[in-house]
Amino acid sequence: MGTCLSESLAMLAGLGRNEELEAPDLFEQVLYELGLDVEVPADARAARWALAYWLAGQMVDGSLGAAAGAFRIWRDVAWDLNYPDELQPLVVCAHNLDDWDENWNVPVEKLKNDAVEAAAHFLTQQPPAEHH
Repeated sequence: MGTCLSESLAMLAGLGRNEELEAPDLFEQVLYELGLDVEVPADARAARWALAYWLAGQMVDGSLGAAAGAFRIWRDVAWDLNYPDELQPLVVCAHNLDDWDENWNVPVEKLKNDAVEAAAHFLTQQPPAEHH
């Protein structure tokens, strides 16, 4: 079936229970080998903003579903940042998608498109300057 994309991935998958202390280092190596390593800011707030931009980018390029992306931005970012204005359109989209059922007069695809548009708009903004 072809060659393994990452030798370390095979090693990580084969770790036994008594080898779990090796997992974090192997995981980092797998990310590096697959070109998935991302520089995460040390500051917790900056890291949350970086996650929001990453998730929004994934929504726009289609590698993450609109509903899942909006929900993660709502729960994993906006919640921790006390619902900043910059994320409100995505939070509204997440609420709408979470509450939607077939009795609504709006098709769910429209709500998903709205979420992707909100993500695209968010990506055009610079991260807010932190006020200390």
